Amino acid sequence: MELVKSEKLEKSMQELQFSVDAETFAAAVDKAFRREGKKYTIPGFRKGKAPRHTIEKMYGADVFHYDAINDLFPQAYEEAVKAAGVEPVGRPEVDVVSASLAEGVLLKVTVAVKPSVTVKDYIGLKAEKTVHTVKDEEVEAELARLQERNARMITREGKAENGDTAEIDFEGFVDGTAFEGGKGEHYNLVLGSGSFIPGFEEQVVGHAAGEEFEVNVTFPEDYQAEELKGKAAVFKIKLHEVRLKELPALDDEFAKDVSEHDTLEELRAGIRKEKQEQADKNDEIELENGLVDQLVASMEGEIPEVMYENRMDDLVRDFEYRLAQQGLKLEVYLQYVGQDMKAFREGFKEQAEKQVKIRLALEALATQEKIEVTDEDAEAELQRIADANKLELDKVKGLVNIEDVKQDLAVNKAVDLLKEKAEVTTKPAEEQPPKAE
Repeated sequence: MELVKSEKLEKSMQELQFSVDAETFAAAVDKAFRREGKKYTIPGFRKGKAPRHTIEKMYGADVFHYDAINDLFPQAYEEAVKAAGVEPVGRPEVDVVSASLAEGVLLKVTVAVKPSVTVKDYIGLKAEKTVHTVKDEEVEAELARLQERNARMITREGKAENGDTAEIDFEGFVDGTAFEGGKGEHYNLVLGSGSFIPGFEEQVVGHAAGEEFEVNVTFPEDYQAEELKGKAAVFKIKLHEVRLKELPALDDEFAKDVSEHDTLEELRAGIRKEKQEQADKNDEIELENGLVDQLVASMEGEIPEVMYENRMDDLVRDFEYRLAQQGLKLEVYLQYVGQDMKAFREGFKEQAEKQVKIRLALEALATQEKIEVTDEDAEAELQRIADANKLELDKVKGLVNIEDVKQDLAVNKAVDLLKEKAEVTTKPAEEQPPKAE
């Protein structure tokens, strides 16, 4: 392959012209004949046995040229791209300028390439960092959640109260006739949860296990079943059992049961420490996001639309993969939410554009600041990935592209540089003005 021309066009498009020599092309044509010639039926010859010159005489001298070009193109294109020093981000449009056994092939390709962008005024960016301090109420709220998760259900002797779980049989009637979907057996209803028709749960409160009684309600005007909207209904109820939630005592034994701590105070301290670490991490991420947004605003360069389209496709595939992990197909999910594929994909557009711009801006910063990533840096990152996923290092090396890993590390270093060079002031979270509703 010989690169004949490399020219930048508008909107980050690139034109490449490259040639393949006559000898290489002739060999490719011969190979194409030996593979494709078997498909031709020529009078006087058994199928697949006609000589090449006979097929070319009947179907044209260039009958095998395009098969040969298709065979040669991938490697020749890859070499041309490398020689031109560009990174394609879209599908190439290919034109055959000329093709002959005497002179070889000349191809012209037009393709969207990764744009050359620049960032400026990134030294000394001003930012305000909100600092959150974990409050006692947050610690106690987490303790309460731990209590809830470790509660046990016990049978209540006596009348049901709000918050209890009532195990009931029920059957609903409108105008004396049972209606579809209005019957259930051994249903566990949390009283006060608001999961049944308004007024239903309140009439179960005060009854004891073993009782049979009626509940009178009126369906809301906006009820989903058209035939029941605004209708008065009677439910016949049989109350099998009432269970109440018993919370464990908040003491040292509780701390030992739910954690690695020996005392309740140690558990409180552990919760506070964990929450503060997460708050600090979130504050740092918020600071980084603000600085990166400023960097993106300073970026100059033409970004081809195909980069946004590719990223949208990536986000759709990621979403589809996560659904598959839950045993759900994307097509079924879209039916649930009442959305078609086009609208669903379009919903990722803003996110995709932002992510593409952020990546380009940080890569540009890394280039402009000559940020280097050593082989040792990359090796350490691969080891971190291996440890996090409990894999052998060699296995990880076989799954990832080392250059991609280096590029990711360079981007991370670019973020660190932004923070290092920024003028950051801090403000306690309590002093922040309330967010607008």
